[in-house]
Amino acid sequence: MPEVKHIMISVPDNLLREVDGLAREESKDRSEFVREAMKMYINERKRFRRREKMKVGYKVSGEINIEWVECCFEAENQACKLYLKSLMESE
Repeated sequence: MPEVKHIMISVPDNLLREVDGLAREESKDRSEFVREAMKMYINERKRFRRREKMKVGYKVSGEINIEWVECCFEAENQACKLYLKSLMESE
């Protein structure tokens, strides 16, 4: 088991009553409840940061995709013009 450190924190009375009530409902002691709450908060922050990075990535990818589509559209347009020209010349 990892080394356990004891810490001292200050919380408002109403928050402590709520923590104690929830801990009691879940048959946990205060320390166990606070440890789990801290882990949940850390995991949620990590998920939030990942989502924010993904948003940036999707935005950049979207901009790249638009450039790619515009480039391909222009190339396709030129190919169609050449094809139509060759059809007209062959008639």
